[in-house]
Amino acid sequence: MTAALPIEVLTPESPVLLNREQAILEFNRRVLKQAERPDVPLLERLRYLCIVSSNLDEFFEVRFADMLDAARGPERLVSHADVERVGRAAHTLIDEQYAVFNEQIMPALQAERIVIVNHAERDEAQRQWVARFFEREVRPLLIPVGLDPAHPFPQVANKSLHFIARLSGKDAFGRASRIAIVKVPRVLPRVIKLPPELSGRKQAFVLLTSVIRAHLEDLFAGRKVEAFAQFRVTRDSDLEVDEEEIANLRHALRSGLTTRHFGRAVRLEVVNTCPVELSEFLLEQFDLPPAALYRVNGPVNLVRLNELIDQTRTDDSPELRFPPYEPVWPRALPRGKSIFAQLRQKGDVLLHHPFESFEPVVAFLREAVDDPDVLAIKLTIYRTGSESVLMELLIEAARRGKEVLAVVELKARFDEEANINWAERLEAVGAQVVYGIVGYKTHAKLLMVTRRESGKLRRYAHLSTGNYNPKTARFYTDLGYLTSDRDLTADADMVFRQLAALGKLRTPRRMLLAPFNMHSRMMEHLAQLEAAARAGKPARLVLKINALTDAQLIEGILRAAQAGAHVDLIVRGACMLPPGLPGVSDNIVVRSIVGRFLEHSRICYFRWGQGDEDEALYLSSADWMSRNMFRRIEIAWPVSDPKLRQRIIDEALQPYLHDALDAWQLGPDGHSVRISDRGASAQQALMRRFAQEA
Repeated sequence: MTAALPIEVLTPESPVLLNREQAILEFNRRVLKQAERPDVPLLERLRYLCIVSSNLDEFFEVRFADMLDAARGPERLVSHADVERVGRAAHTLIDEQYAVFNEQIMPALQAERIVIVNHAERDEAQRQWVARFFEREVRPLLIPVGLDPAHPFPQVANKSLHFIARLSGKDAFGRASRIAIVKVPRVLPRVIKLPPELSGRKQAFVLLTSVIRAHLEDLFAGRKVEAFAQFRVTRDSDLEVDEEEIANLRHALRSGLTTRHFGRAVRLEVVNTCPVELSEFLLEQFDLPPAALYRVNGPVNLVRLNELIDQTRTDDSPELRFPPYEPVWPRALPRGKSIFAQLRQKGDVLLHHPFESFEPVVAFLREAVDDPDVLAIKLTIYRTGSESVLMELLIEAARRGKEVLAVVELKARFDEEANINWAERLEAVGAQVVYGIVGYKTHAKLLMVTRRESGKLRRYAHLSTGNYNPKTARFYTDLGYLTSDRDLTADADMVFRQLAALGKLRTPRRMLLAPFNMHSRMMEHLAQLEAAARAGKPARLVLKINALTDAQLIEGILRAAQAGAHVDLIVRGACMLPPGLPGVSDNIVVRSIVGRFLEHSRICYFRWGQGDEDEALYLSSADWMSRNMFRRIEIAWPVSDPKLRQRIIDEALQPYLHDALDAWQLGPDGHSVRISDRGASAQQALMRRFAQEA
C-alpha cells in the first residue's frame, strides 16, 4: 500500500466553511455554559470553569500560535482580519468566563460557606497566620529581580505566574531601579486552606498570590511598592524538530523539551487592576501587540482552582459534587474466566467506557503476561500517563522473556516526556521500541497478543477509539473491542509490521488504515449515500466524532445531503460544516453533547438501502480531520456482528440523537443553542441502564 495524498475540494477560506479556530472557541463556550447550569453540582460547575481555562491555554499554545504563523508566513494562508476576529472572540469568551466566576460561582460558594478570603477581608488572627505561613513556606522560595543593565528582564517560562512591581526610592547601591519581577514558585500550592479554628463554620481558603501580595513590600526593604500586578505569558508550545534531518527522534525531543517553555509569546494575561504603564512595559518585553493583552477580573489562571475543589470537604453536602459512579464489569466477560477462552468460544466483546470498566483491558494484558503460552505482545502508546499499570505489565512481560513490541508516539502533544520515559524503561528490559513513522503520528489504538495453541499460533487483539489510560477511561466515553477474529487480528499484526519495518504490505482485509485507504473508503461510502438518495432509496449517515474539519469529507457529506440523504452529525468539538444553509445543508443536523463525561468515541454509520448488505458501521481512532486522514497512523474497523452493531446503535448513537438536556445544536452561523434545560440526558440514561444491568 502507498499513502494517499489529500485532494482539497473546498478550502478553509471558502465561505461555506466555518472558521476552525472560532469553532474551537464555540466548543469552549458550550463547556462554559455548564458552569452556569443550576442542575449541575456547584463544585462541578467550578471544575467546568477550570476546564475552559485549561482548554484555552492549549488553544493559545497550539492553534492560535499556528494561526499567527500562517498569517505571518510568505504565503499568508490566514488573513490578519481572521486573526483579529478570532482574537476578539477569545477576549469575549474570557470576559464571559470571569463574569460567571465573579457573579455566579463565587456567590454560590459563599452561600455554601466556602470562601476565598482576600487580604482586606482577613481578621487579625487570619493575618497573623498568613504572615507566619509566608515567612515559613513562601519567602524562602522568592527571589525578586530588580531590573537594571546588569539584571535584564528575566526569562519567563510558559504559563508561569509572576508579579511585576513598580518601586519608589533607591536600591542598596543608591540607584533608582524602579521595576522588579517576582516569580511565584510552581512548587507551592496555589490554594491554601485556613485551619478550622480560623474559619468558624466556613471552609476558608487563601490564594498564594494573595499571600505574596500582602507581603510584597517585605521583599524590598527600605522601598515602597507604588504599583503591582500579577501576569502570566502563554507561549507557542509546539515541539518542532526536523524529523528528516535527525538521527534519533527521542534524543531530539528530549532536548526540545528543555526549550519548549520559552517559545514565542502569544498571549499576556494581567489582572484588570494592572496599571497601563506596567502592562505596556510587559507587552514590549514580550514583543506582543495590544490585542494580545488579556485583562482578567480575578485570579490569573483559574485552572489552579481545581485545588480548591479537591480540598473542599463535602461530607455534609454531597450534593456539591456529582454522585460517585463506579463503572460496571461487562456482563459479556464473566469474572474469573480466561478472556482468551471466552473470545474463542463466544466471539467478539464490546466494551463501552466509562459505563463499563476498563479493568477487562488490564486483565487481558495481565493474563497475557502470566500465560506461558503467550509468546508476543504488541501495543501502541499515545497517551498512557506518567503512571500506568499497562506499561508496568508490558515491562514485566519483557522481563519474563516474551517478545514485546511497543510503538511509542513521542510527539503526543504535552505527553512527550512521559512517553520518552516509558520508552527508555521498556528498552532497559529488552523490549523492542519503535517510534512510528517519520512525519506521521501514530494515533491508532491497538493491543495484540500472539499465543501458541495446539501447536499453532493464534492472535488476540484489543482495538479502541480511546487511549490506553485507565484514569481517563473513567471519564472519557470510548468503545473498546476485544477480538480473536482472524482477519482483524491479521490486519492488526500487519499494522505493527508496517510501523516497525516500514515496508509496503498488503491491503488490509477488513481494517481501514490512514493514511492509506481510510479517507478514500469514507468518500466511497458518502458517494454510495448520494447515489442511493438520488435513486430514491433510504440513505442515512450518523457520524459521532470529536472534530469535522476535512474539506473533502465535508464536501462528500454536503453532496449526499443535497441528494436527499438524512444526515445526523454528533460533533463534540470543532465543526466547520455549517448546517441549515438553504439549498446547501438544510438536510443536516449537527449537535454536540457536553455532559459529565468527555465524549470521545468515533463511530461512523452508513445506510444506503434496505438490506443488511446496504449498511456499514465502523469504530475508529480517527476524527474527520485532514491531519488524521493523511498525517497520522489511524485505524477504523467494521463491526460485522449484527448484535454488536445493533448494541452500538442503541447505546452509543440513538441516546445522543434524542438527548435534550446535554445537547447543543449548531446553527449556520457557527453558534450553538442548547436544545433544552430539561428532558433526557444520554449519559445519565446510560449510567442508570448499566447500573441496573450490573
